[in-house]
Amino acid sequence: MPLSKIQLGKSGITENFIATLKTHFKKHSNVKVSVLKSAREAKDSTKKYSEEILEKLGTNYSARVVGFIINLKRLRRGKVE
Repeated sequence: MPLSKIQLGKSGITENFIATLKTHFKKHSNVKVSVLKSAREAKDSTKKYSEEILEKLGTNYSARVVGFIINLKRLRRGKVE
């Protein structure tokens, strides 16, 4: 399965949330994060969450924000020859 879904609630981005994301990325290449109403204060809070998630995950990931959904993608690693 290439896609997994996860929800971001009122507790926000915690160490446990990042650990859950990493376990989802072990089996899936894309993860959709739904930002629930209880987690967002303003419209641009979703963008801030995506930047914070990317900062904590590392360099091999990219994010795209559509509405209140963050599409996270694991980038391919370079081939070792």
